[in-house]
Amino acid sequence: FRTVEPLEYYRRFLKENCRPDGRELGEFRATTVNIGKFFERDFLSSGSITTADGSALVKLGNTTVICGVKAELAAPSADAANKGYIVPNVELPSLCSTRFRSGPPGEEAQAASQFIADVIENSQIIAKEDLCIANGKLAWVLYCDIICLDYDGNILDASAFALLAALKNVQLPSVTINEETGLSQVDFKQKNPLMIRKHPVATSFAIFDDTLLIVDPTAEEEDLATGTVTVVTDDEGKLCSLHKPGGSPLTGAKLQDCITRAITRHKEVKKLIDKVIESIRPK
Repeated sequence: FRTVEPLEYYRRFLKENCRPDGRELGEFRATTVNIGKFFERDFLSSGSITTADGSALVKLGNTTVICGVKAELAAPSADAANKGYIVPNVELPSLCSTRFRSGPPGEEAQAASQFIADVIENSQIIAKEDLCIANGKLAWVLYCDIICLDYDGNILDASAFALLAALKNVQLPSVTINEETGLSQVDFKQKNPLMIRKHPVATSFAIFDDTLLIVDPTAEEEDLATGTVTVVTDDEGKLCSLHKPGGSPLTGAKLQDCITRAITRHKEVKKLIDKVIESIRPK
């Protein structure tokens, strides 16, 4: 019955205010995060992680995402001489799900990359001025590569979470410019953490039959839904970003309900990150 009439199968569960995996409509899947050296030994064969300046692995149910942040030095652009750069990229390789093909980034990967870029810009997670080393001469570029290892829906929440966790783990070496030679000098012994100004957290909902809202949808639920919406909030409960790629419209009351739930979710995720960061700090 689930194979032949998947939507009807889901509706029977939704009427009872539950889902086939046993969750209530407003319940998130088990969420875990591992940061930096905590898990890197398991990825020694993956050069992108062992050479990263910050990294994190996030699991949202079966959806598994890894984020590596690589810092490089570059000249600032002429129109933003006092700013560095943050360059995000989300990859959905064919190994994470049969729905994705090998080759150039598909539509979903491009949309996810743009979503992460918008979150970085709108939330001001890092002030780009903080990445400037010498005005008009030198700045940091942060390449944030987010790779999905296992896809089972809700890639946006997992990607935003992995990005935040990895950035909190970044340690940048001290850089000075020799005034006589004009060359940069990098001191790898003295490292400083990034200044994280905001902690944006994404909360996604699937809309069923134009009216029912369920949080943290699986891949199957996303396929059956009549629309999705992702709400991004910050530490103060402010709305940083709202992502709604078409589908069923939402009433003002439903949208407010999503924002209220997203604020609660933000507190849970922030608590989880703080706990993990605390556990890996040198005693």
